[in-house]
Amino acid sequence: MMDNSEISGSRFKLYLTSAIIIFVWGTAYTMVGYAVNFVDPAWVASFRTMLAALVLVAYVFIRGHKFPSLKEEVWLWYIALGFLGMAVPFYLIARGQVHVESGLTGILAGFMPLITIVLAHFLVAGERLSFRKFIGFLLGFVGIVILFMPDIDNLELVNNWRSQALIIIAAGCYASATIIAKRAPYIKPSVGAAMMAIAGAILSFIFALFSGIPDTVPPASAILAIFGLAVGSTGIANILFLRLIQETGPSFVARINYLVPICALVAGMIFLSEPFQWRSVIALIVVIAGLVVAGSAHKAPIASPSTRRTD
Repeated sequence: MMDNSEISGSRFKLYLTSAIIIFVWGTAYTMVGYAVNFVDPAWVASFRTMLAALVLVAYVFIRGHKFPSLKEEVWLWYIALGFLGMAVPFYLIARGQVHVESGLTGILAGFMPLITIVLAHFLVAGERLSFRKFIGFLLGFVGIVILFMPDIDNLELVNNWRSQALIIIAAGCYASATIIAKRAPYIKPSVGAAMMAIAGAILSFIFALFSGIPDTVPPASAILAIFGLAVGSTGIANILFLRLIQETGPSFVARINYLVPICALVAGMIFLSEPFQWRSVIALIVVIAGLVVAGSAHKAPIASPSTRRTD
């Protein structure tokens, strides 16, 4: 049995972890939006995952952990996570952000939690799609539709709808990775994150080769942005992500994402001078309303200290 201090401490760690993830994921779109001005999107994704892999592998060895044998089936799970959780969405988002502001990207990617809730209904025990969750999904879908709606003076979709669609597909990849992470065999979060990054780095590098070898050196600010992506949102965040999802579940991890678009929208306006748009704000409110409706009936479970797996 946990006493009140243990429960409070567990909840504090849970919400602190959630806050860190929200911040590094939200500002990731700002850094990508800046980096793609100087580096091809395929190489942004590749450099991001390769640097993250180096950082995470070093962290694993510093902690004294060991990787499983390459013959073990667990590698297949984490190769899939590296593909769906890093290589593909990193490229799609970077490609989309050539034409889409970072704040808008955060809103589009914010549809991921609602996709996760639907997928979890079919693929995760105990994560049934209730009427409340279904209504939340529909609200979120309406929010996304608002972003694609024609302008008042014509009947055509917004000019960057193709780039926005790439980001929606990336959100679906993230949702699929969340489900796979919950179903995957248990492994220490730092080791799992490193395995994801290794797979993602190899796959992203192969993708990048098809875009050609860079022939110029980007400015130091762009290099710093990519480094921040690698260490923060790809390295540290993935360790915390795997730890959080093992202790709670895909639906809780999905629900904390409703603050990520807000962080992305604010960061884009502050650091990239992106314009304030009412369409984005209205869509954000509707998407968040969907997330609140879908998740309001649930509380995050707290693992007992005696059973919690640590890194």
